[in-house]
Amino acid sequence: MSREVYRYAFGRDVAFAEVLATLDLSLIAVESMHGESRSRLDARFVDDEPKRAIVIDASTEVGRTLNQVFVGYVRREFGETAFRVERLDRVPETAPAGASG
Repeated sequence: MSREVYRYAFGRDVAFAEVLATLDLSLIAVESMHGESRSRLDARFVDDEPKRAIVIDASTEVGRTLNQVFVGYVRREFGETAFRVERLDRVPETAPAGASG
């Protein structure tokens, strides 16, 4: 079964700490819509600072909401050319420190 997983890779001109702050803001928005408990259970993502990437599992309703909110925020905050997004077959197996999952 194919999963809905999206990898966002950011250019060197974007401060990755700002990307993580935008992800945090996205999580707050998702919690407002789906509740804290459901968000903690269903919002899965991995942050990979060395690769300047965020991977979001959008296979649940909460994950789809997180993906939609995050892409909307990063487009407005950093611009269309500051990142690229691709669909993956699965979530990476090893999660770096600080990742949710």
